Amino acid sequence: MKMIVKAALAGAGLVALSACGGGADDKAAANVEAAADNVADNLEEQADMAPNETMEEALDQQADNVREAGEDKADAIDRQDDARMENSR
Repeated sequence: MKMIVKAALAGAGLVALSACGGGADDKAAANVEAAADNVADNLEEQADMAPNETMEEALDQQADNVREAGEDKADAIDRQDDARMENSR
């Protein structure tokens, strides 16, 4: 009886995990976005200390580009995970 309950719980856990797509890809997307945000934050700090306005604007633009690239990469990871989950059904 205990084995049946354990097997049922394990099966239910696997079904729940597969339904949500697991968590590794979600964590990977979040990590990519967080890393890009950290780089962008550092660039913005450098921009605040820039010796002239031209350099400040260039660093701010670079920070925006890095942040956007991180968001795009995280979105791509999420889309790939969603597509993989759709194909596995």
